[in-house]
Amino acid sequence: MKVLLCRPRGFCAGVERAIETVERALTKFGRPVYVRHEIVHNQVVVRDLEQKGAIFVEHLTQVPTGSHVIFSAHGVAPEVFREAGRLALHAIDATCPLVTKVHVEARRFAARGYTILLIGHADHVEVEGVVGEAPDRTLVVATPADAERVQVPDPERVAVLTQTTLSVDEAMRVMDVLKRRFPKLATPRKEDICYATTNRQMAVKSLRGQVDLWLVIGDRMSSNSNRLRELGADMGVPAHLVLTADELQPQWFAGARAVGITSGASTPESSVRAVVDRLRALGATELEEIDGIPETVEFSLPHEVR
Repeated sequence: MKVLLCRPRGFCAGVERAIETVERALTKFGRPVYVRHEIVHNQVVVRDLEQKGAIFVEHLTQVPTGSHVIFSAHGVAPEVFREAGRLALHAIDATCPLVTKVHVEARRFAARGYTILLIGHADHVEVEGVVGEAPDRTLVVATPADAERVQVPDPERVAVLTQTTLSVDEAMRVMDVLKRRFPKLATPRKEDICYATTNRQMAVKSLRGQVDLWLVIGDRMSSNSNRLRELGADMGVPAHLVLTADELQPQWFAGARAVGITSGASTPESSVRAVVDRLRALGATELEEIDGIPETVEFSLPHEVR
């Protein structure tokens, strides 16, 4: 059995920035440091940070007055910043800059009187944050069918934004419907789906027809990891999303000659290596790294922890 290991994979620049923000805050301010929501959607990362002294909460009322609280890479609505101020908390914003870009676009379109159609999943924390920029003007559109049904007050003043971690192909299908229905649709100055999401999906597509089974290493809460698994399955072969090597089932690999591996943008490389080691124990005899688009993006840290 041969293992084909995709590149790029794993941590993107926004995830690296968010994790380092928590680690530096712990060093600078001491334990504990509070984090609203999971800093990134990966339980391996969360457990590691908990061991270092981070405490994860879902509500700011769980944070003691005067404490430092970090907002996750997914971004938050403006009301969350205001709530932190009312509770006398020291807020540190670890939002991925590419998500912040979508927030800025939402404010810009709302100020110009547009209805905003946000392509994404309504229950995802990133989407909740963007909607919070202009809740009275934003409608979430998840599928082409949603795009066919959505109604707006003025079809001449409609703008579109996109969750950063979507399937590129699915987002384009939704976008095509919106452009047909609203010929004057205003679009972002630059595509919203992040470079890392796009690059990882392209790496998987490059192996179409070359693997008998896909393994995507990532958390089930991770949107971009789920999209990678769906993309693998769309190629007509089994595709499994696993968080750890312990989840691998030997029967999955019966008759498989080539296994493709990728990992979501919030998955540490240690998880990938553990899966590869487990595959060797299950009979893998060859490992090949498949090069994709090189990634050199870096983001500066929040000023509070520099």
